Amino acid sequence: MTESSTATPFVSPAQTGTPVVKVENITAGYLPGVNILTDCNLTAYQGELIGIIGPNGAGKSTLLKAIFGQVKIRSGAVERNGEDITGLRANKLVGKGVGFVPQTNNVFPSLTIAENLQMGLYQKPKLYHERLAFVTSVFPDLAKRLPQRAGSLSGGERQMVAMGRALMIDPHVLLLDEPSAGLSPVRQDEAFLRVSEVNRAGVTCIMVEQNARRCLQICDRGYVLDHGHDAYTGTGRDLLNDPKVIGLYLGTLGT
Repeated sequence: MTESSTATPFVSPAQTGTPVVKVENITAGYLPGVNILTDCNLTAYQGELIGIIGPNGAGKSTLLKAIFGQVKIRSGAVERNGEDITGLRANKLVGKGVGFVPQTNNVFPSLTIAENLQMGLYQKPKLYHERLAFVTSVFPDLAKRLPQRAGSLSGGERQMVAMGRALMIDPHVLLLDEPSAGLSPVRQDEAFLRVSEVNRAGVTCIMVEQNARRCLQICDRGYVLDHGHDAYTGTGRDLLNDPKVIGLYLGTLGT
């Protein structure tokens, strides 16, 4: 593993064919003339769980938002299954199988869990019962609590509802922005287990995390962002054991 790389990269069995998501040399930012991402790259193949780590302000969440059409991309491209989706609006991306779970404000608190899940399938309401069966197979606890208002749930439970709503569209890829943020250590472990369960159900996942060690423990491959650029990439295990990554990042990023 290298700093944007001289060694032969690891290729897992999943890394074949057209990537589900390919981010190629994107430069992006919120304000004119101020770039948060510079020549940033990321590739995710079918069935992979990708982790994105890095210090505060490195551009991790901005990268997810750029993929999901919420940040202006000034150069470079984003592709889904070989199709250029650069700059498409969120509703178009949802229709193309891209789901997004934001870090905050990720449920409708005045609605029930069932109504929150229905909101995730507003483009294809006839598939509600079919998709509900799938989501409750991944998250059985939701099946027992469908009439409960989302506003009464804990942070971890809201995160589960938000993931469930995103899964209602049968996404090809799910973007997760810090699913463990603000949770107790026990609830953080539950959040990572839920991400793993979603991934095992066949959904490609791209996850931004501040809890870097735990993220790298469960991901197939990881990207370390620094100053808006992909500074290091490799398997989760390789990054966990890389002296440069340990010295520069893991010493200050989560435990």
